[in-house]
Amino acid sequence: MVDRFGPAFRSDLIELMRWRRDVRRFRTDPVEAAVIDRCLVAFCLAPSVGLSEPWRIIRVETANARGLCLTNFRTANAAALAGYDGDRAKIYADLKLSGMTDAPVQLAVFCDEAGPKGAGLGAATMPETRAYSVVGAITHLWLAARAEGLGVGWVSILDPDLLAHDLDVPQDWRLIGYLCIGWPEAESLVPELETAGWETRSANLWMERR
Repeated sequence: MVDRFGPAFRSDLIELMRWRRDVRRFRTDPVEAAVIDRCLVAFCLAPSVGLSEPWRIIRVETANARGLCLTNFRTANAAALAGYDGDRAKIYADLKLSGMTDAPVQLAVFCDEAGPKGAGLGAATMPETRAYSVVGAITHLWLAARAEGLGVGWVSILDPDLLAHDLDVPQDWRLIGYLCIGWPEAESLVPELETAGWETRSANLWMERR
């Protein structure tokens, strides 16, 4: 295979991955449509099982839709907090776990689990691979956004069924991620959860040979 990229590109690619962060604190400045379009092009370049391309994106823009999604998060977040106690509860309560009040761009990303494209190839024995394909596409978007100087925050503290209902999506669409996108308030190589004392990052690669 031809080495199309070279060591400098490979080094820059690892550096891009190193600087990718899960961002929760955004400036409210708007993001040009052309910038988001470039990120979405990267999203759609992702591979998918059986070439099913099962990703479906809802751009959440209206005050009503954003309000419903934010209420969903706040309810789920309160329930999650109730599951902790002591020092862990205190740290959790101080975490900022959503950029939904500030991020200028918000996307609800779904997997169409019943779409005919791909004719079920590769998903018959592991149907979850459709969802994995959408996760891979989100990773493409995340890295493309970081290369543009944007931050992305993946909000996972949500009731997915309620959010799908509130956004009135087809029954066979499964929520994969709610993404907040915008210009970050600050940049750091250290994950915010590590800074807050929630967890530390392992540098180990776990591999077992059999």
